[in-house]
Amino acid sequence: MSIIKDSASAWLAERVKLERERRGWTLAELAARSGVSKAMISKIERAEASPTAVTLVRLAAAFDLTLAGLIARAEASAGPLIRAADQPVWRDPSSGYLRRQLFERPDHPLELAAIELPPGARVGLPASSYARIRQAVWVIAGALVIEEGGVRRELAAGDCLAFGDPADTTFANETREPTTYLVAIARN
Repeated sequence: MSIIKDSASAWLAERVKLERERRGWTLAELAARSGVSKAMISKIERAEASPTAVTLVRLAAAFDLTLAGLIARAEASAGPLIRAADQPVWRDPSSGYLRRQLFERPDHPLELAAIELPPGARVGLPASSYARIRQAVWVIAGALVIEEGGVRRELAAGDCLAFGDPADTTFANETREPTTYLVAIARN
């Protein structure tokens, strides 16, 4: 298993900087496109700040990538077989949300991620993070509340939800036990 990234380590810092420079953008241009402050982007690129899931989603969307795409590019995983030991694992420092990137390749339209959401945790993602994707969530264990565009849905183990049009979305574990779920993403 990849090492859990609890801070903005060199692999992610280098990837954000590389994606920005590859496009010829200044820090100010990336800040304007992502809604993330220039100071925060600079700290991330220098591995001085630990970005949250929301920050990474905003940066990824500015690069026209999904969060999975940004993480996978940072880890440089590719190929038809991705062994469990090689699947990137990342923890959101704000919520404790743990994301295992099961599958993602630039030449394939499907992405899979396994998420563990700690008890009491909430993660809100902006509508922009769903702009060019279709997504479904399948709850493996525990209970998950998804608030999508003002609609609240309570899911139990075995339940599956297909997302609608892009909307601000919150994932919440309102229980005292961890929740595990699978996210399947198809690029439009």
